[in-house]
Parts: sequence; C-alpha cells; structure tokens
Amino acid sequence: MSAIGARERAVVGRADAAAAAARAGEHLDLIRAPFTLPRSRILVFRDGDRLRVHTSEYERGLEECVVLDTLLVRDAAGAPLPVTRVLPHAIELGDGAATITFAGMSALSIGAPDGDASTQLAVDWVARPGEARQSLPLGGRHAASVLVSVAADRTVDLAPSGDHSAHLDATRRTWLDWFAKCPVVREDLAGMAAFCWWVLGGNIVELPQLGDARAVVPSKIGYVGLWQWDAYFIAVGLRHGDPELAREQLDLALRFPTPDGQLPDVVHEHGVLASSDDLPVSDRDNLRRAGSAVADPDVPVPLTKPPLTAWALRKVLEVEAADDWARGHLDVLRRSQDWWFEHSDLDGDGLPEYGHPYSSGLDDSPVFDGPLPTTTPDLAAYLVRQDLELAELVEQLGVEGAEAAASAHRGRAARTLDRLLTLWDDDRGAFRSLAAGRPVASDTVVGLMPLLTGALPSGIVDRLVAAIEDPERFATPWPIPTVAVGDPDHSPQRMWRGPVWVNTNTLVAEGLARSGHPERARRLAERTVDLVVHGGGPHEYFDPTTGERARTATTAFGWSAALFIDLAVALSAEG
Repeated sequence: MSAIGARERAVVGRADAAAAAARAGEHLDLIRAPFTLPRSRILVFRDGDRLRVHTSEYERGLEECVVLDTLLVRDAAGAPLPVTRVLPHAIELGDGAATITFAGMSALSIGAPDGDASTQLAVDWVARPGEARQSLPLGGRHAASVLVSVAADRTVDLAPSGDHSAHLDATRRTWLDWFAKCPVVREDLAGMAAFCWWVLGGNIVELPQLGDARAVVPSKIGYVGLWQWDAYFIAVGLRHGDPELAREQLDLALRFPTPDGQLPDVVHEHGVLASSDDLPVSDRDNLRRAGSAVADPDVPVPLTKPPLTAWALRKVLEVEAADDWARGHLDVLRRSQDWWFEHSDLDGDGLPEYGHPYSSGLDDSPVFDGPLPTTTPDLAAYLVRQDLELAELVEQLGVEGAEAAASAHRGRAARTLDRLLTLWDDDRGAFRSLAAGRPVASDTVVGLMPLLTGALPSGIVDRLVAAIEDPERFATPWPIPTVAVGDPDHSPQRMWRGPVWVNTNTLVAEGLARSGHPERARRLAERTVDLVVHGGGPHEYFDPTTGERARTATTAFGWSAALFIDLAVALSAEG
C-alpha cells in the first residue's frame, strides 16, 4: 500500500470514529452510563444539576467510593449550570459555558471557554454529605480551569489550572482512537453498536499489580475484576475491533491456574478468587446449604466458571491468526478441562457437577435451591463442546502427539454426551438437573444448552425447539427467559430466575445453528439485538415481557455489550 493510501485510510477511520463517538454520546446520560475514560477509575454521575464523583474499586459499591458528593458550576448569578450535552470526551454545562473532561486517568479538568474574559463562573464542591461547601472562581480574570485530582486513597484536591484545552484534546484523541476500532455493522444497529463499543472501552481498567494488565471488567459499577466467564464473552466481542485486547482478556483468565489445574473464578487487583476460603465470611454463611457435604464451612469449595475457554479462544483465532499465542495456553486449557473430571465429579459417576452456585455463572437459578452438588445439563454440554474444540485445536496447532490427543478428547466428549443423555426426561420433554442426586423440577434455560453439542438425537432436538417456541415455556414476548414462564419459580425481574440474558440467548442461538436450525438461530439473534436496542442499552438482564431493564440489573454491562457487537457483526455479514 502506498503512503497516500495509508493516509487516506486514516482519514476515513477518523471520520468514522467521530461519527461513532457522536452516536455513543446519545446514550451517555450520566445515570445509566457514567462519564469515564478507558483505564481510569474515575466515574461521574448526575443527580439533577449536581454531579457526583466516585472511584471504581473491587468489591466496593459506589456509595463506599464517593470522592465528591457534590460538584457543580455556578454562573455569575449563582445559578447552577445544567448538563446540556454529554460526549465521550466531555460533559457540556450551560450550552457550553463550561466543560468537564479528563486530565489523564486520575484527574478531571473543569474549564470555561478560552478567550472569553466576560465569563464569570465558580466551581462548587462538597466532599462528603454534611460537610461545608467550598468554591473556586473560574473564567474571566481568574484561572481558565480547575483541576480535580483524585488520589489512590480517595482524597481529592481542587486547584486552579490552565491546560483545559489540552486536556480536552487529549481526551478526545483517546476516545477517537478507541472508536476507530469500532466494528462496522448494519445501519439499524450502528448506533447501539457504537454505544456498546463505548461500554467496552469505558470498562477498561488497569491492574498495576499484574504488570499494568488491561482488564475489560463487567462494569466499573461494582464489578471491578476479571471474572472468568465474563472474560470469555467480552473477548468474543472485542475480537472484531481489537483482537489484541481480546487475547489479553484470555491471558489474564488463564494466568493463575491452581496446581491441580482449576481456573479461578475471578482475577482482581488484590489476587484471585479460587475457593470459598477467598470469600468474605458473610458470603460463606449465606451460601452454605444444609445437609450438603461440599458446603461444609470447614471444607473449602473450589470456585470457577463453566468451561467455555476453548470456545472463546477458537472464536478469537477466527479473526486474527495467533497460533504461537494459542499454543502457549493450550496446556493450561487442557489441564483445566481435566480438572472438571478429576476434581469436580463429586459422586464419581463420570459426569462432573457444580460444587458451588458461583461456579455455574447462574448463581441464583432455582436449580441451586436444593442441596449441593448439582448436576446440570449445561455443564455437561459445555464439557462436550470444550473437548470437541480441544480436539480441533490440538490438530490445528500441530502439537506433539496431536492425533492421539485429539482422539482422546473426542472419546471423552462421546462418553460425556452419553452421560448427558441420561438427564433427558422424555415425559417432561426437558433435560433435568439433579440436586445431590435428586431430580430438580425447575424448567430453566440450562436445559436448552445441550443443543450446543450439535450431537443430540433428532427427536430430542425437536422437543427442545418446541419448548423454545412454546408460549407456556420459553416463547415470551422477548425470549428467552432463564426460567420458563409456566414454572412456579419464574420471576421476570429476579436475577437468573426469569429475566433474559444476552449471553444465554447467544449460546442457545449457537446451539440451534449447530443442531440444524440456522434460521431459528438467526431469528433469536435478531430478537436479541432488538432487545438491547428496545431496552435502551446493554443491561445485565431484561424483563422477558416488557423488554426493559430489570430493576436490579447493572447498566453498561460488559458481556451484554460485547455479545451485542458479536451478534450485530454476524447478522450484518449475512445481509
């Protein structure tokens, strides 16, 4: 390519980046979506004309992380300037009478327009409720900007400054560089795709204790860590615009296996969460199950997430070849798969179980209302899928003894599939779960995951498709509920007990495609991206009747954003 061609591509990319940034800005209300910056721990929310500034920390809620309870800019008459527009790089107040932007990752800059000597403003702030209000003049013959610096211990300092324009330009460039990577999708999905790409960028945090690793966290609002399952789904979306960052999420997820091969549930800035011993005491107490040996308070329970590692790795490799990188992870990945059979088959029947609800990813599902350990069809399906993916990977990557290794993975997948089929209840037309060996009556989305194997008998596939299309089970106005509507446990607002999740929809859609129903898979994918658009953003979960965000669902949620991107790219490619 000529130098001119490269320069033209850059111009086109910047133009597209600016358009994507503007589209994302339409969703930045400072309520559901805060003002933030990639890699920064600062969040700005609004409450009327008052802004509040928080830090973002692992296992700490927003109210624990307030650095300024009140931040506002007043005009010459003393009236607060309202927020009139929010862009990724700036909050505009009073139709541009003042702007707020970032000054690096640990400070904000508040400035008046340059060269307007008549501007007479004041920046007011209250550090904590009940404390005295403080003020600094802004504009006119005073400083052109005020710098709000936030220290690691949450102390804050406000001081006059003069570099506001430079900070605006630097913050704008940061966001334009990010939006230049935003995947191109169908026009009807482009606005939401831009917002979802903003969510992924806004949710980047640095983990200095891990060598300045970049983690794309589920949410800077309370989920500041790299949860293993989230990392897989987030990597699948990131791959379309930033495959290097996608690989970095898998690097972190695979960096800290236990000596026996188990992958930890969470990698965070203070260490890892790999067993119940790593939980706060209150969590251990809440999650004990009467009569369950594995929940004995004296016995640590491993905490991990379902085995979709090879599924995610293979998808990341689809968009950019990185065979040496993948080979570097293959041993850890294969050992983690072995761990399930060697250390989580708690009753020794050849079919691993969940020893703790956290390890399922669906913590509050009614399948865990009974005693542990819990045998579920989704775990069996994931294990089948992972062994099949590993067989292909060892062949593709040309590892030593690839033929024998691939044969072993396929053989174990076949045996696990046979065990999975023992969970089929033909009278109910559903896969059942077992709580400490006893059947669980709940009809949940985990019973649809065996479609992912692509190897179910046709009669079972037909019954599962019928369940998906049955309005008494899973055919809600906005499918697919995590608990069937005809089930007494169905609760449309309660986490994992009825709401729709983008990740489970994505997995069921892929299962339909693998099981011979590509058109049904496409319809579910279309309905899922419609849900995110209708609901106003990539929320954590949605009401299956209204399609709106469920009351307690986190907003600007990482895997919902990433999987919207992934579905939108696939649907756009299909035409």
